Amino acid sequence: MNPHVLIVGGGLAGSLLACYLGERGWTVDLIERRNDPRVNGHSGGRSINLAISTRGLTALRRAGLEESVLRHAVRMPGRRIHSRSGQTSFLPYSASGRHAINSIHRGRLNLLLLEKAASYPSVRMAFDERCTHVDVDSPTATFRHEVHGTERVIKADIIIGTDGAFSAIREVMRKRERFEYSQEWLHAGYKELNMSAAAAGTSDFGIHRMDPNGLHIWPRGNTMMIALPNAEGDFTCTLFWPHDGADSFAALSTDAAIIERFERDYPDALALIPDLVEQFRANPVGCMVTVKCSPWQVNGKVAIAGDAAHAIVPFYGQGANCAFEDCEALADCLFDANGDWLGALETYESLRKRHADAIADLARDNFHEMSKDSARWWFPIKKRIEHTLHALFPKWFIPLYEMISFSTIPYADARDRSSRQWRVVLFATGLATGLVIVLAWSIIKARA
Repeated sequence: MNPHVLIVGGGLAGSLLACYLGERGWTVDLIERRNDPRVNGHSGGRSINLAISTRGLTALRRAGLEESVLRHAVRMPGRRIHSRSGQTSFLPYSASGRHAINSIHRGRLNLLLLEKAASYPSVRMAFDERCTHVDVDSPTATFRHEVHGTERVIKADIIIGTDGAFSAIREVMRKRERFEYSQEWLHAGYKELNMSAAAAGTSDFGIHRMDPNGLHIWPRGNTMMIALPNAEGDFTCTLFWPHDGADSFAALSTDAAIIERFERDYPDALALIPDLVEQFRANPVGCMVTVKCSPWQVNGKVAIAGDAAHAIVPFYGQGANCAFEDCEALADCLFDANGDWLGALETYESLRKRHADAIADLARDNFHEMSKDSARWWFPIKKRIEHTLHALFPKWFIPLYEMISFSTIPYADARDRSSRQWRVVLFATGLATGLVIVLAWSIIKARA
């Protein structure tokens, strides 16, 4: 008899995991508290576009979804940095220029995953049901319907929480003894804006108002705006500003102040978003949090994955990619378990925990690079040095960004390797400088 897995949360991680398990014929109940996007569509206003790279594509390929996802994505081979004057510069992500990340709207990707999961006869999906209680010993979970108010209890062999950064499943686990938990709120919040598609014949970039072949960044010190292209021709723009204080969301109380702020910081974008004030007032400000916790499982019966286990901020573009790697590792551990669910879930955590913590730290630190460093004169020089070293010594030196985005080297291993590489580079640079000084001094002495 095939195992029965209850997945709480029908977002990206939950729906991909359902695909893996459903393909094996496992019985899956996938329960989501929000309504069904296949019926109601995706509601915008509070989302950051996804940048799917090698890790995510590898996981999607395994589910047979890579090609369909890429059909709805826009290829971005580098950053486009916008100055205050409106000038732009392009910085490729890789030394060869061949690598790219892929922009896709979160709602579109979630829809593709849900449709794929629903194609497996052993996968049952339900929406508008909120998890209100979990008995980790049974294991069972209780759900209340958000519209009708009815309740039901589902019993399974394993319960997997993929219900996001504010996970109900993790909250149950957190109340148990010896559960380690930390959360760190970023000083900045985010607000989504939409730059609509261009009318035919009005843009040099077809249906896009700006060049779609890049991730657009307006770095302004402690704030920034980014814009990611969508295949339909629009851009999803996201403001990252402090919640309070100077240059914050709270500082803009009038329509005139909103316009004045954009005229100062994003003048080239202002003309491309004619309904800026309406969108700014209508769309909410979201918060960003880093969550670390341990253990990720209880007694081999309840476990967490994706943001429920390790919420990260979006500044390395790895949130979805990391969650998809979780799903691969978790599915493989379950498939190899032979009924030893405790051993499987312990192995899953041992494979993923260290690397999830590493990318969480890298993503938090990358806010500084995107909002400040990318505008500095030396930033493109540093990138050219990295690319040159990679071109000269491709097996020895790989830039950290390329290891994170264009390989499947585990995150912590990539970070450690990058540190070792730069230590060698700095040592060699210092040694070469010393030799030049000694040689120059010897020549001067010989001529004296």
